[in-house]
Amino acid sequence: MVEPECRSEVALLMRQITLEYEAAQRGLSELAAGTAQHKMITSRMENMGRLHEELVRSVGAPQAVKLFAEALEQAGE
Repeated sequence: MVEPECRSEVALLMRQITLEYEAAQRGLSELAAGTAQHKMITSRMENMGRLHEELVRSVGAPQAVKLFAEALEQAGE
């Protein structure tokens, strides 16, 4: 369970994950030079990895996986 003092931090991390994922998705669908597009998507995925690590530190690994999946699901809506 997420501690009360962590909720706003967790909400912020989830929002950032959603934004990074959406940006990577846009990079896939927009016309861009191959290498530049690949670098941008790689950067977004690396950012998502760092955000996931922060979630793990905040709420523990099992809860972080659930929250990360929720954030990706929200991005897909």
